[in-house]
Amino acid sequence: MPNIYYSNLNISNMNLWLASCSEGVISIGLNEKKEDFIKDSNKHFREYTLKEDSLANKEVAIQLEEYFMGRRKEFSFPVILKGTDFQKKVWAELMKVPFGQIATYKDIALRIENEKATRAVGMANNKNRLPIVVPCHRIIGSNGALVGYAGGIEIKKQLLAIEGIRCLNDKIKI
Repeated sequence: MPNIYYSNLNISNMNLWLASCSEGVISIGLNEKKEDFIKDSNKHFREYTLKEDSLANKEVAIQLEEYFMGRRKEFSFPVILKGTDFQKKVWAELMKVPFGQIATYKDIALRIENEKATRAVGMANNKNRLPIVVPCHRIIGSNGALVGYAGGIEIKKQLLAIEGIRCLNDKIKI
């Protein structure tokens, strides 16, 4: 059985759990308890053995620290997207939304040529196991509302602020 190596990174009042295997980063947990991250990882990655290793995700941690300091706009480490074909299609589109820009759920649905899939795009965002790297925080409601984020709206606002996007009353003027 192949291994997943996980480690912890505390930065900007966030507790991140990083997990990777030999092919790339497979999961980032936002503000989860260690036990919950392990339980969730074991559920989603049954074909792997989980092992804690504080050095295994060093490059990932460095790049995330640079992002939080405003010195990195893109990530160069390999990622593994595990999900349905639809989810992977959505996540691929999310990764095309540049640093400092936003898109709506409807925009993403249109980009994947499925204009009626707005809610399904939201559900795919909810299943994103690589937040920040697959930037679902850049996706907002058609009315500019900061709807839904697995890490919570406050974290979504914090990530958008790092990218120079300001929110007022949990909305962005679009």
